[in-house]
Amino acid sequence: MSQEKQVCDSNFHGEHSESLPIGTKGLPICRSARGSFSLVKEEVSLPCAVVRQSAIENNIEWMQAFANKNNVKLCPHGKTTMTPDLFKQQLDNGAWGITVASAAQAEIAVLAGAKQIIIANQVVGKVNMQIVVNLIQNHNVTVYSCVDSVANVEAWERVVSSAGVTVPLFIELGVEGGRCGCRTSDDVYKLAQAIHQAPHTELKGIELYEGVISGDNAEQDIREFLGLAISLLTELKQEYKLEEPIISGAGSAWYDVVAEEFSQLVDLVGVIRPGCYAIHDTGIYEDAQNLVQSRASINNGVACDLSGDLVSSLEVWAYVLSVPEKGKAVVGLGKRDVAFDAGLPIIERVIRDGKEVTLDGLTSTKVMDQHMFVEMEQDTLQVGDIVAMSTSHPCLTFDKWRYIGVVDEQDNVTHWIPTFF
Repeated sequence: MSQEKQVCDSNFHGEHSESLPIGTKGLPICRSARGSFSLVKEEVSLPCAVVRQSAIENNIEWMQAFANKNNVKLCPHGKTTMTPDLFKQQLDNGAWGITVASAAQAEIAVLAGAKQIIIANQVVGKVNMQIVVNLIQNHNVTVYSCVDSVANVEAWERVVSSAGVTVPLFIELGVEGGRCGCRTSDDVYKLAQAIHQAPHTELKGIELYEGVISGDNAEQDIREFLGLAISLLTELKQEYKLEEPIISGAGSAWYDVVAEEFSQLVDLVGVIRPGCYAIHDTGIYEDAQNLVQSRASINNGVACDLSGDLVSSLEVWAYVLSVPEKGKAVVGLGKRDVAFDAGLPIIERVIRDGKEVTLDGLTSTKVMDQHMFVEMEQDTLQVGDIVAMSTSHPCLTFDKWRYIGVVDEQDNVTHWIPTFF
């Protein structure tokens, strides 16, 4: 039995999946479902989250081309989707590896075929460390973990000393007021020495996250932060005779600046880790990408040399449940279905009786657990209308769904891809 079939069967909630209406969260629908199913013709249970395959392909190809032109490795952050099908598409298109946030997520990346995995976080606890050891032992993969304290290095040594493996470690460099990471150069040197002295750990580079830096001088501060990291790793390379040490950074907002700084590296390997680009959005990441393109136009950067751009691929479809008052409609989705932390869903299209209708002046104003309120300039929405919505911050929409539909240009769900949050 294939692994995919096992996944499908383990989520089965009925005896005859093919006789059930096509649904998502609680129904046993995945790639084994035959045929395609029309959203417009109401052949799919709503609400439903879908991604457009053409947009996914465009985004994956665009970012890989960006990385290639900047001479950096691409290791996309998988926490956005936790969807092995999308990991595999990224890897097949040239990604060097997959980034994750935890040992449990690293298992999913390995099952998707990644041979290089970066855990861009501290791994703490015996079980979590043992998961990493097991992956290294059993799957012929390299799993890089971050450390920012001698105590964490000592914990790694205790776990791996009897396992017969060496764990590759990145020193995480941080900033005051930020998240994890060493705050001073002295802390980095002390940690490097501790890793070097531990028999079963190996220093492989420096990891950082520039996205915590903000303010009017953010770009300049980020470039200085990157310069410090490069300088430190160059010194460590010489001190400990490191072979091809890695420096890794870049979230989804400043990846262009990071890639530019990494593009001129000598004897260091630059790895960028943007995560949201494959899905993109019509909110915070669209704004961030606009800034990337703006910086590129000013500085003649790589982004404006590439054809096309990132496009939003994620949609959530739902019915209008009620029009209880003049100028107000209630849509059948809410906090359980869609992200709401960085802006409410935007109604992009309305489908009525199988045909798209043009309705202006529709604004989402509030979401509850299972309801979204929409203000209308005129009484245009009707009960039973289908609304297709784009979103902001795709991470928090993906983790609400056990299956995401993949749609073609005719709004047919061709197959379902499982998520593993």
